[in-house]
Amino acid sequence: MTSGQHGERLLGESPAFMEVLEHVSQMAPLNKPVLIVGERGTGKELIAARLHFLSTRWDQEFIKMNCAAISESLLETELFGHDAGAFTGAQKLHRGRFERADKGSLFLDELATTSPLVQEKLLRVIEYGEYERVGGSKTMTTDVRLIAATNADLPGLAQQGRFREDLLDRLAFDVITLPPLRTRPEDVLILAEHFAVNMATDLGRAYFPGFSAAARDLLLHYPWPGNVRELKNVVERSVYRSHNPEAVVDYICLDPFDSPYRLKSRNAAVASPADGAATDLPATPDSTGTTASRLAAANSNPALPIDFRQAVQDYEVGLINAALASNQFNQKKTADALGVTYHQLRGYLKKYDLLEQP
Repeated sequence: MTSGQHGERLLGESPAFMEVLEHVSQMAPLNKPVLIVGERGTGKELIAARLHFLSTRWDQEFIKMNCAAISESLLETELFGHDAGAFTGAQKLHRGRFERADKGSLFLDELATTSPLVQEKLLRVIEYGEYERVGGSKTMTTDVRLIAATNADLPGLAQQGRFREDLLDRLAFDVITLPPLRTRPEDVLILAEHFAVNMATDLGRAYFPGFSAAARDLLLHYPWPGNVRELKNVVERSVYRSHNPEAVVDYICLDPFDSPYRLKSRNAAVASPADGAATDLPATPDSTGTTASRLAAANSNPALPIDFRQAVQDYEVGLINAALASNQFNQKKTADALGVTYHQLRGYLKKYDLLEQP
């Protein structure tokens, strides 16, 4: 996923990602509604575009709308249009997205935020291809392939009565579920290099010199709660902050708010770092400092000189092995005992070649 002059692309070679692309290729030729689900930042809009451009409607309109970005009072008129005089300020006819997307595809993101009234009208359009403009009495017809997306649990919302079950049934002819980036480790460096090269180009640099080994290690082991979108922002920010265009990027800036002068809520209690925060990771300066302080506490009088990196590694490996043993090698319980997420623990195990243990 890129932006600006570089356009937008889907990149990856992991099995999970390739399986999604195969699913898209199978679904694209069908004139059926599609539901795309996935965490924020996983590329739902790019998948929707791929569905459209691989379909027989590729040469027709591909209209996009984020339902959460428009107020509830305006969403209906944006989708279905309105006649002149339909309400105060409606001085002329307005063509809605369904009308503009006729013979093409309409992508509706954040569908879970829509009201029951809009959901009812969407159901009618899907079933019969009919709707009325707001304030109008004429029945309009449209031939639109609806592609919807959400990061919410629609079946759960339907069970709670917060989303129409009949609309969900119609939308879910087939569901494309996008894997989070943390399940696509093979793709992290591919995407990071792509974003870095594009950012270097935007900065007018002749080339991108690459990432240091420590930077690559951090990129691979960070859990990326914001997925590909977060990776893109982090990489672009890190390249921009690397002032020597000929030196490899060594510092990965995960949190742009990180500062000794960071503003905090007056009433906020002191909290422990959130899952995935930079302070949990071995390659960040804060993490190195934290590990070093723990090591110093464990051995306040080490025999100097020492190999600092090896000493830190030995300490971390010993701590992980002890936690694994005390939790019968249950990795979920071990992660909880160490105060890290399961995916962070897996990253450490892979880093130190501990995955083959019992």
